[in-house]
Amino acid sequence: MNGVNDVFPTSADDPPHLEVHPPVKYTGLWLLLAAVMVPSFAVLGYYGGEVYRMAPPIPRRVVTTEGKVLFTGQDVKDGQNVWQSMGGQQVGSVWGHGAYVAPDWSADWLHREAIWLLDHWAHQDHAQLYAALPPEQQAGLKARLKAELRTNTYNAETGDLVISPLRAQAIGVLSEHYASIFGDDPAVDELRDAYAIPANAIRDPARMAQMNDFFFWSSWVCSTERPGQAITYTNNWPSETLIDNRPAATLLVWSLISFIVLLAGIGLLALYFAIQQGKRDDSHELPEVDPLLALRPTPSMRATLKYFWVVMALIIAQIGFGVLTAHYGVEGSGFYGIPLAKWLPYAVTRTWHTQLAIFWIATAWLATGLFMAPAVSGYEPKFQRLGVNFLFVCLLIIVVGSMAGQWFAVQQRLGNTVNFWFGHQGYEYVDLGRFWQAFLTVGLFLWLMLMVRAMWPAFRSGENRHLLALFLLASAAIPLFYVPGLFWHRQSNLAVAEYWRWWVVHLWVEGFFEVFATVVIAFLFTRMGLLRTATATAAVLFSTSVFLLGGILGTFHHIYFAGTPTGILALGATFSSLEVVPLVLIGFEAYENLTMSRARPWIGGYKWPIYFFVGVAFWNLVGAGLFGFLINPPIALYYMQGLNTTAVHGHTALFGVYGMLGIGLMLFCLKGLATHHVWRTGVLSFAFWTINLGLALMVVLSLLPVGLLQTWASVETGTWYARSAEFMQTPTMHTLRWMRAIGDTIFAIGMFALGWFVLGLKTGWSIRSEEDPTLEPLLPTAAKPEFGSAR
Repeated sequence: MNGVNDVFPTSADDPPHLEVHPPVKYTGLWLLLAAVMVPSFAVLGYYGGEVYRMAPPIPRRVVTTEGKVLFTGQDVKDGQNVWQSMGGQQVGSVWGHGAYVAPDWSADWLHREAIWLLDHWAHQDHAQLYAALPPEQQAGLKARLKAELRTNTYNAETGDLVISPLRAQAIGVLSEHYASIFGDDPAVDELRDAYAIPANAIRDPARMAQMNDFFFWSSWVCSTERPGQAITYTNNWPSETLIDNRPAATLLVWSLISFIVLLAGIGLLALYFAIQQGKRDDSHELPEVDPLLALRPTPSMRATLKYFWVVMALIIAQIGFGVLTAHYGVEGSGFYGIPLAKWLPYAVTRTWHTQLAIFWIATAWLATGLFMAPAVSGYEPKFQRLGVNFLFVCLLIIVVGSMAGQWFAVQQRLGNTVNFWFGHQGYEYVDLGRFWQAFLTVGLFLWLMLMVRAMWPAFRSGENRHLLALFLLASAAIPLFYVPGLFWHRQSNLAVAEYWRWWVVHLWVEGFFEVFATVVIAFLFTRMGLLRTATATAAVLFSTSVFLLGGILGTFHHIYFAGTPTGILALGATFSSLEVVPLVLIGFEAYENLTMSRARPWIGGYKWPIYFFVGVAFWNLVGAGLFGFLINPPIALYYMQGLNTTAVHGHTALFGVYGMLGIGLMLFCLKGLATHHVWRTGVLSFAFWTINLGLALMVVLSLLPVGLLQTWASVETGTWYARSAEFMQTPTMHTLRWMRAIGDTIFAIGMFALGWFVLGLKTGWSIRSEEDPTLEPLLPTAAKPEFGSAR
């Protein structure tokens, strides 16, 4: 067991970088944080109960007015499981949530059903197709259609959904159409290729029939009005003029309010920032030499090195699957003529691409925590290295096991129950089977235990207690907010599953991981003597409060149209606009980081990790701020949900912010493992600029123009059209999707360069010299560990 000073030893020769300042009280800031979190989670929980209470009903039976039973509610639930097993949200989308190559099945079914009914009536009454009729006759049939589809015929007492025999015929026709797509009908080969769905994606006719039942239910929810209201269960989403699915007045009103709240928040924060700048204490002296030169990495700290090797391996794998996934958008069944879809269909490659993004970013952050815990406390508990190594093995098993299960699921080799536990749950970003999900949850709590036992002695000593308390709080939030991923079940109502899924995706990934990273960076900068502890503590407490003020209830902006009550729309619109408020000052953060990187010659050794933090600031403003707010207001998301505008935000925020942050933290830890090594940074410089340039070109040349053109089509014609093969396979859209290859290629080259640099730290080609002779007099002999010596 190591002593308190074994990580950062002290001696008379150590550079004096610690300053003595009067004690600072943080009571007001802690109360502010509590005042934000407690009411926010209370409201989030209350409306969670409302989601359960007002979720769109799954009928006990779907019957015709003549008494014929078409299918049961159990068929709908089983059909949802079939949809999940074949990839779920990774193959098209439902209610706008999911992938973008195939259609949104709920919007597509709704439009096809509406057209079939209109054509049937037009042929019956006028011996013509609906499109050939004059406007006044079309208007009469549209009114008839609206009454047919928007009238709620669900009987809550009996549990039956009663429909007309004619609508039952439409269901039969559409079921045959979808069965041909997911089967092997050669008549729809071209359409199947446009959707990137392999032949015989669903082999069992009974399972296909159940998935059609689920598609009908998801469409019925979009077209039928809530009892006593003039809006559908999905707040009139999707845009469908044939049945007057248009934005309700509430969408417009709350969108306007969100803009007002945004402007007010920006004004108040700017005022606060101006006041604080006037009180700023610039008397802090930066150290003349690197305080981390005295760092003696403990066995557990050195054991984190293998995590970073895995991070780079997962990044390279994710890029490879991303290339395949993007290419399937233009060649749905192969890769430059190679029929890869037989073995690696789009559903698999996109699942792995999105899941690996979460895995490698989370691994980088978890490893940073394991590295920092002994460093901030100066304490190495007994068996800490064993715990770090055990957790590493567990993470590898989860990654490999979950990916294997997803492949077997998409190949339709697992039953519904086995698929739920070990295969593919079908929900984007939480696709892994429930067993792997629970395994990961246990692993995160093991990680928390390792963090707490390393930091607890320092916390008890009272030194930097407030910053350590934030560190512990942020660490505890990571496993705690992954737990809601276990709260839905195999056949939970889709609205309920979406509510809990966004707890994980928004609160876990976008929320508390960012809080954790903010605290870690503050610790890094205080340990390096770049920030006073009091300054860092106050800044982190305040920024966390401001971020969570919008971030917690901002979760609701993801579920405006997911079968949730209108109160969620109002809260989501208001508070999600506040998420943008802290980002208006991001330029100051970037400037301060750049200035800090040039303040002392020794800080130049950390230039590129700091530059990645500058990149985080830039993409926070652009990706999370501009592109996030582009789709946040209800009226904007109404037309943009499920389009490539969401992919623009996803790529620039998930990788641009959290991925860049993970890379920056990884580089800081690699530098900390051997501070006496001097890096050759030419390759790292090339990697930084090409990664950022590639990401920008990916967005500007392809994703953004595709998304804006889709938005135009959605506004003019409807959501179904913006996602249809008819629109997406036009020459213009085809060219724009090919243009993405430019940004993707540059981005991939940058990532490979980063991997080459990290590999070179082990082999030696990324190190200028074994030791910097100018630092030799300052470096204790005992602080010269062999780089990469962790076993």
